[in-house]
Amino acid sequence: MRKYTFLFCLFGFVLVSLTACRQKQPPAQQPPASENNGAEPVPRKPGIAEDYLNTNRVIWQKPDLVLDLLGDLNGKTVADIGAGTGFFSLRMVEKAKKVIAVDIDPRFVNYLDSVKVLELAEPLQSKLNTRLATPEDPLLRPGEADIVVIVNTYMYIKNRVAYLSNLKNGIAEGGMLLIVDFKKKRMPLGPPQDIRVPLYQTENELYEAGYRDISTNDTALDYQYIITARK
Repeated sequence: MRKYTFLFCLFGFVLVSLTACRQKQPPAQQPPASENNGAEPVPRKPGIAEDYLNTNRVIWQKPDLVLDLLGDLNGKTVADIGAGTGFFSLRMVEKAKKVIAVDIDPRFVNYLDSVKVLELAEPLQSKLNTRLATPEDPLLRPGEADIVVIVNTYMYIKNRVAYLSNLKNGIAEGGMLLIVDFKKKRMPLGPPQDIRVPLYQTENELYEAGYRDISTNDTALDYQYIITARK
């Protein structure tokens, strides 16, 4: 009888242990659920990356229009701050000399590393570099980027003037910074309105950080404004 009691208890212990291990295992790796960086993570609804795609992002984001503002990318190194799933990085890599996809979330970096190997043609793979940065520093080397783009990310940056000042060190002399972010008004998509940074504030922060030739456009895109500036 003791033998059967012991076996029953042992079986129960193994069953509980297996259940506990199953509960502790991480979920299957999937594309990250948000597109942000250059910033400390801010709580937002799950699946925002998928939401952007499900709302026909190519239509309202108008990537061709945005990229046209960068001019000829031939021979240029472009840093994409808050690269996320590579919406812009993967488009720019076909035109630029090199694209540095910067993010503070290692899931995005890992995801883009996988896309680079599995989906990009071999000649393009060497042109796409991923970089895991910190919320305070994009970790660009001095003068490394001819152009820096920050799309749907600026609102998540803390201490923005300090960040912009630091970012200047990574931009080549005369290089361009382009910021695209959501207008602070009611609209059917995008992040919560209370965390968005209005156009005038972004413009003021660029001036405070020492940028020049600042130009704004809040009509080209329905839901976002565009700002360009020079170092």
